[in-house]
Amino acid sequence: MPVPAVVLFDLDDTLFAHRGAVTDGIRAHLGTLGGAYAPLDPGVALALWDDLEERHYHAYLAGSLDFAGQRQARARDFAAAHGVTLSGPAATAWFDAYFLHYRASWRLHPDALPCLDTIAADFPGVRIGLITNGESTPQGLKLADTGLSGRLEHVIASGDLGFAKPDPRIFHHACAVFGAAPEQTVYVGDRLRTDAIGAAAAGLTGVWLDRTGAPGGPDAAEAARLGVLRITGLAALPAALGARLA
Repeated sequence: MPVPAVVLFDLDDTLFAHRGAVTDGIRAHLGTLGGAYAPLDPGVALALWDDLEERHYHAYLAGSLDFAGQRQARARDFAAAHGVTLSGPAATAWFDAYFLHYRASWRLHPDALPCLDTIAADFPGVRIGLITNGESTPQGLKLADTGLSGRLEHVIASGDLGFAKPDPRIFHHACAVFGAAPEQTVYVGDRLRTDAIGAAAAGLTGVWLDRTGAPGGPDAAEAARLGVLRITGLAALPAALGARLA
């Protein structure tokens, strides 16, 4: 591994505390609804909302739903599970109300900015950017609201390109934007296959940010073969890269 010229990050659940904001947002939203939602067990409601996000957001990434459609589908299916029928416009309004609570809870992981500072100090001249599976406008709001905008040289959003991680084209596109070879580029993300394996298969140094100590599962052997680095927090990233260089 050469000295990295570029270090790229995922956004949601890597730098940005997405899961925590979702938890706070849906709880606050349900607290305003009452009615059919009043007797909901908070844990069950959150698990359902997480499942619907995973299912419908990946349908959007696969192209079977547009961005607005996946939002409608999440709201509609959540309401239907509790005996409430939402039309298209009503589902949009439901999601928009939730989004206000979600946005009010936006924050970075505490280790995000210190990691960027240490990377810049340990690797003078390194350039820092982002690759995110999503639309540039809502992801851009997160960057602006959390103060990340000025820390990133380029932001690559799958919604602008028509292909998403782990497609190697998005990693190669990011390298081209920075004018760096894949072997000079590091990519850090919280999903083993989508982020770390996808990046490593495209020729970058893939780093899996495993904040929860999750098992590697069936992807572990492929990750090892590709030389994926595994860290449990962003504070460990500079040392992990330094060790790989050594």
